[in-house]
Amino acid sequence: MEGFTVSNANRFLDTGSIRDSKSLSIEGPSSSSSSSESGKSFADTLKDAVSSVNELQKSSDKFAQNVATGKTDDVAGAMIAAERADIALRVMVQVRNKIIDAYQEVMKMQV
Repeated sequence: MEGFTVSNANRFLDTGSIRDSKSLSIEGPSSSSSSSESGKSFADTLKDAVSSVNELQKSSDKFAQNVATGKTDDVAGAMIAAERADIALRVMVQVRNKIIDAYQEVMKMQV
């Protein structure tokens, strides 16, 4: 599955080095040196996530169009594609809201 997945979400969870046993964590490749592995900036990571969500939305629209025009009769597949796109968009909106909240908190700080 393309797009904003749980494995891609680890990049957003790895902002701090402290994790307790109750934190969400997906085991993946070992990250012994996070600065050398995560050479991408936050802006690049965010752009990639937005483009992935956009691609999911486009594929969902194309699938729905194919069902509506009769090119395919896989209604279940169209619904799954629509739900994937919907969930990815909801996650992206929540990430956006968190970024805006963090920005507003930073702007409230006195220097």
